[in-house]
Amino acid sequence: MPPPRLGDHGERIAADYLTDAGLRVLDRNWRCREGELDIVARDDGALVFCEVKTRRGLGYGHPAESVTPAKQRRIRLLAQRWLAAHDEHAPEIRFDVVGVLVRRAGPPDVTHLRAAFS
Repeated sequence: MPPPRLGDHGERIAADYLTDAGLRVLDRNWRCREGELDIVARDDGALVFCEVKTRRGLGYGHPAESVTPAKQRRIRLLAQRWLAAHDEHAPEIRFDVVGVLVRRAGPPDVTHLRAAFS
């Protein structure tokens, strides 16, 4: 069996982190023809669309830095598609980013940026 992909591993770490922080994960790796949402969760009254970025080192900057304005636009579009496909309502919609830094030794470093963009 091949080793798990880094991104899949990071998404599992992020989902566990968010669950431990009190969020309820509603969907993972939701796909439509325009792309994929990593994690959709509920945080009290807020519906949270969460982008997960995973890296093994900081050579290209912190993982969360790779969520560019173009990626943000795409996530907003995917969030609209998700909302159209699901019967979920929330007074607040939030876009979070979780950066996961996987090290050779020791636990991963997880950074959760709430309301990282709007």
